[in-house]
Amino acid sequence: MIHLHRVYDHAAAPKGARYLIDRLWPRGIRKEQLGLEAWLKEAAPSTELRRWYSHEPARWEEFRKRYFAELDNRPEVCEPLLTAARRGPVVLLYSSREEQRNNAVALKEYLESKLKAS
Repeated sequence: MIHLHRVYDHAAAPKGARYLIDRLWPRGIRKEQLGLEAWLKEAAPSTELRRWYSHEPARWEEFRKRYFAELDNRPEVCEPLLTAARRGPVVLLYSSREEQRNNAVALKEYLESKLKAS
């Protein structure tokens, strides 16, 4: 099972292997606060794609397509997450204020489709 959790939310994160999947380190957060397995910044969208999207709701569907294409071009980036998800729960940590349309939501969808296909 793959869970999402915003790093700034002070409620307890779901149990599981925790991975930060943002390209930039979240401001004001110390590494020891997160209890990470790893910081997988390469699993985040490219800087160009992130800037283009800019959390514009009208761009969400196109963002997902472009992001999935980036991930398809670098399958090794998602392998640690897929391996961990096959063993047990995984928590994708992100910093975006937008909780419905962000890279973590898209990445979770992408990973779950890969898990179903395998």
